[in-house]
Amino acid sequence: MRIHRLYADAHGESHFEDVEVEFTEATRGGRLSPRGPATGIIFRQVPADYDLDWHPAPRRQYIINLDAGVELTASDGETRRIGAGEVVLVEDTWGKGHLSRALEGRLRHCIFVTLE
Repeated sequence: MRIHRLYADAHGESHFEDVEVEFTEATRGGRLSPRGPATGIIFRQVPADYDLDWHPAPRRQYIINLDAGVELTASDGETRRIGAGEVVLVEDTWGKGHLSRALEGRLRHCIFVTLE
């Protein structure tokens, strides 16, 4: 299982990297990763015309898209389309941040799992 990570380097530039989820336990119901820390959960509905200029993430958090995607652009110029069912860990909480734009003019529902 792969997730996207968006982070800021020492100069405040944001970059993507792919992170492989490590599965460390096998159960009758499937394989599990280690339990990670979380401080809360936020449900969000994003308008179909969402187009946000440069901004850092408000906190470290996982964003789980439920039914539509988002296009994110890091300050290094890389753009990724994060589709429905995909997960991104946003950690670019300072510096230039990133651009966010709705895909296909669709309303998006997502879940934020906050880490701080």
